[in-house]
Amino acid sequence: MRAIGIILAGGNSHRMKELVSKRAVPAMPIAGSYRSIDFVLSNMSNSHIQKVGVLTQYNAQSLNEHLSSSKWWDFGRKQGGLFVFTPAVTAENNFWYRGTADAIYQNLSFLKSSHEPYVVVASADCIYKLDFNKVLEYHIDKKADITVVCKDADDIKDIDRFGTIKMDENYRITEFEEKPIVAKASTISCGIYIIRRRALIEMVEKSASEDRYDFVRDILIRFKDIKKIYGYKIKTYWRNIASVDDYFSTNMDFLKPEIRNYFFREYPDIYSKVDDLPPAKYNVGAQVRNSLVASGTIINGTVEDSVIFRDTYIGNNCYIKNSIVLNDVYIGDNTHIENCIVESHDTIRANSYHKGETGIKIVVEESDRYLL
Repeated sequence: MRAIGIILAGGNSHRMKELVSKRAVPAMPIAGSYRSIDFVLSNMSNSHIQKVGVLTQYNAQSLNEHLSSSKWWDFGRKQGGLFVFTPAVTAENNFWYRGTADAIYQNLSFLKSSHEPYVVVASADCIYKLDFNKVLEYHIDKKADITVVCKDADDIKDIDRFGTIKMDENYRITEFEEKPIVAKASTISCGIYIIRRRALIEMVEKSASEDRYDFVRDILIRFKDIKKIYGYKIKTYWRNIASVDDYFSTNMDFLKPEIRNYFFREYPDIYSKVDDLPPAKYNVGAQVRNSLVASGTIINGTVEDSVIFRDTYIGNNCYIKNSIVLNDVYIGDNTHIENCIVESHDTIRANSYHKGETGIKIVVEESDRYLL
């Protein structure tokens, strides 16, 4: 593909509450064995983008460890590769990333040293499948300066946390509002953009010279009447996980056979870093219904309508329902967990009771296993 990739993975979301106290949103576990960033990385690899830069910042340790080897997404090659950029003090700059446009500006040498004519810019907190080649063909056919991938919102009650767009009959964007208080349109931006590399360099440099740092507000919205910006509408599955409710419901979506088949049994595949763990073990008396259970897990109790991540132990007479249990959790005997997200590395003591009564409850317990 005649494009390089830039993945924006440095942001924080207060809507994720305690879940982002130890990791960035792009490192959030998804569907038992994956991370959020795996989906955009897999899409780029499957689209034959050979060179990808990941811009990280907030709570980046877990994310950087996940990206420590590029081979899992087939970026370990002589030409191209996977590059991780964190904020660094230089002779010209000593700031953290002050926004998405500033993150690109501080790593502008990555763009200037590349030779591909186009750039795919995408956020790392969305779950979807997309062939970027088709978007690029559309971009070239429209003679667009920028193409924005968009989708009709499934639920307009939460639309105020997205960018909303209006298009004319030729799909040229005429209005673009970032997180409006009152939305005038029901079409939302998916946080995926295609732009010519030289044009991106020019606009980012111009924004930086004027102390403007946000890619959407200071480039897309500011230039929408000057540049030809078109929308590319998708109808397939797409979810953003930047809130607790969205994160929970996205994982619950993977309990639906049609969603699992779409992502994991239909070509192209989704890839992730692989841990060498044994298959899940179901001891005598264990009961599991309509649940995803990852490798390394041992189950003695009952699990219903839940997603259990890797290396988890569930004790005798436990009842887990409509919940997400993240990696490496120990759940003691006779524990009841319902409508909850259990944080990774937790130790839930025996005879505990946790239930989300008015919404999803996040369970964070101090783990004695890691205090020595």
